[in-house]
Amino acid sequence: MAQLRGWALELGFSQIGVADIDLASAEPGLEAWLAAGFHGGMHYMQAHGLKRARPAELVPGTVRVLTARMDYLPRLAFADSGADWQAIEWRRLADPQRAQVSIYARGRDYHKVLRSRLQQLAERLAQAVGPFGHRVFTDSAPVLEVELASRSGIGWRGKHTLTLHREAGSMFFLGEIYIDLPLPLSEPVSAHCGQCSACLDVCPTQAIVAPYRVDARRCISYLTIESDEAIPEELRPAIGNRVYGCDDCQLVCPWNKFAQAAVVADFDARPALRDGDLLRLWNWDEAEFLRQMEGSAIRRIGHQRWRRNLAVVIGNALRATDSPALRAALQAALPGATPLLAEHIEWALRTDSAASATAAG
Repeated sequence: MAQLRGWALELGFSQIGVADIDLASAEPGLEAWLAAGFHGGMHYMQAHGLKRARPAELVPGTVRVLTARMDYLPRLAFADSGADWQAIEWRRLADPQRAQVSIYARGRDYHKVLRSRLQQLAERLAQAVGPFGHRVFTDSAPVLEVELASRSGIGWRGKHTLTLHREAGSMFFLGEIYIDLPLPLSEPVSAHCGQCSACLDVCPTQAIVAPYRVDARRCISYLTIESDEAIPEELRPAIGNRVYGCDDCQLVCPWNKFAQAAVVADFDARPALRDGDLLRLWNWDEAEFLRQMEGSAIRRIGHQRWRRNLAVVIGNALRATDSPALRAALQAALPGATPLLAEHIEWALRTDSAASATAAG
């Protein structure tokens, strides 16, 4: 295992562990979450059912799961701000004319980065022990990633449902290699959330309905990334300037003062996403969006959903401060907008009118 850890570090991983495949104790919680409808429109969650908790059903022959952690906090942000990176993110969230993208999505698509490096790790292991059955995953199949990470000692499940590590917070990606080798198991670690409820209290839409339980239908990450429908009107003001994802439950977490900077350049923030110029991002046509988002996780939501999200953010900006340029940009786009986008633009302009009337009164 020491040699395997060395290879993992060379490939940019910060930690690895080994979990057993008996996840039966996690099945009741998964069933209850699905039964409550908390998965929203992610119908694949229901379709896969308990396969998530049964690794050997997903990949026959699996006897262990090799888990891995890769830190993603952009190196420049960490170098510039050090321990104050959270404070900088809070200030950006308070700027209504800035488009805020979740930190994890500002660089290269993590699916591509981790899958490639997990495969390289598996190949190095095969060179040492001979051919073996395996399959790599990173948020790309019915896998209980946090459960496996918790059982393998990567960290513990925080009340926001993300994995937490005492020396790295939660600012990291998880990946897995399902293997048919009986590697020695890692020891799990104890939980250290205690009585803290900061993540529940800070959630803009109160999506963390109880410790360790998230209603995706209210989660800003779900609404701006996973959902292809209209964002519920009552939740739009709470989205603020978050155009893709939400980091609030991580920003407020005390353990993230120990978050580690990424060791791979792939997660460095793209200039356009780091700057967050709201008008510039709105003015991207589809071709420009696809060009700018080449290799990014954001690309998969498509130009229309990107603009849907931006329309909500611009509406919130107009509520906070009048911007003739933003208002004119919305009005110019309305005639050619799809019904979904038009509905969000009209809402944004109504929001502006209501705010202006209130201010005038």
